[in-house]
Amino acid sequence: MPPTDQTPDLTLRPAQSGDLAQVADVFISARRAAAPQMPPFVRPDDQVRAWVQAWDLTQYDVWVAERDSAVVGLARMKDDWLDDLYVDPRHQHVGIGTALLEVAKALRPGGFCLWVFESNAPARGFYRRRGLLELERTDGSANEERSPDVKMAWPGVPGWTRTR
Repeated sequence: MPPTDQTPDLTLRPAQSGDLAQVADVFISARRAAAPQMPPFVRPDDQVRAWVQAWDLTQYDVWVAERDSAVVGLARMKDDWLDDLYVDPRHQHVGIGTALLEVAKALRPGGFCLWVFESNAPARGFYRRRGLLELERTDGSANEERSPDVKMAWPGVPGWTRTR
């Protein structure tokens, strides 16, 4: 996908297996930087790295944002769920998250859902400003952090219908 006006030096592309070590670094650093809005990991870094590096890129749509040959952001989707969207803390607030969210919208014009921690007000605001709606709240008993979360959805392109 082409770069945006706000991020002219950014490349957005599908991830390759060789990217997953950098993807894990971004995932871990972004989660850590979001504290205290995001609860801490319940698993050690080496387990998180192993999990990310084992992602099956034939089962997930994983896109990376790349700047100067370094992965600075990621979006991971499966079916109609945006499972992960993270930007390296040193590259936040310059449009990379928005660019990755636009990729997700282009990949899923019929809409998608995601979970965000209730305590992560900055992320919830980010998604609301970009057209996502809050649908439901949980007590967090279904996530491993045991932290209340919010289901959000992008309703999709008006008038778009799935064809087979």
